[in-house]
Amino acid sequence: MRKLFLVSVILMALLPAAAFARGRGVVVVGPGFAPYGWYGPYYGPYSYGPYPLANAGQVKLDTQVKDAEVFIEGSYAGKVRELKTMMMRPGSYDISVRAPGRETFEQKVYVVAGKTLKLRPELRVQSTPATVR
Repeated sequence: MRKLFLVSVILMALLPAAAFARGRGVVVVGPGFAPYGWYGPYYGPYSYGPYPLANAGQVKLDTQVKDAEVFIEGSYAGKVRELKTMMMRPGSYDISVRAPGRETFEQKVYVVAGKTLKLRPELRVQSTPATVR
């Protein structure tokens, strides 16, 4: 009886590994609150990060301003240096890149599964208006 119990416990422990071996490759992503806020580079409701996800597309940011802040759907996602490549679920997103003293880059993008979208925000330095005397 004890052997039967031990064998059943071992089989129950191996069940999740057997489901993963079938090739499903499902990643469950939930909210994360680590030092990066809600969206961090490896987790969050939009599930982007360096890990390949089933049915996901990539968004790559290419800009010289590495300290610029990235916002997705109006919520802070992180800095450009942390989010060079984002894995995102297919769909439509409003992405904005902001840096102090520079023009804001805003664009509505559509992420397609298996495709890479490259964004090149220029973030030009804002010209200050001349003071009137």
